[in-house]
Amino acid sequence: KAAFINFISDEEWKSIEPVSSWFGPSSFLMSSMSALFKLSMWIRHGHGYLTENLGIPVWGSYAVFGLATLFLGMILGLVSEALGADCDF
Repeated sequence: KAAFINFISDEEWKSIEPVSSWFGPSSFLMSSMSALFKLSMWIRHGHGYLTENLGIPVWGSYAVFGLATLFLGMILGLVSEALGADCDF
């Protein structure tokens, strides 16, 4: 507590550089990190629901999420091709 009071009263806060806008709370980077964290929590809750409420074994839950990942990748690939992503590499 004393260190914080000294930090304020001695105006040591003036010598600290502000956080760049790239790492600010409303930046694209931090918004993306927040979305990934929310997704991971959704996956965790989904895993808990499958194993605890439905009685699916842990490996079964992993298989469900693995198949969902493969299916989503397939759908996104098909959508990408349907939109005509002409890339001449």
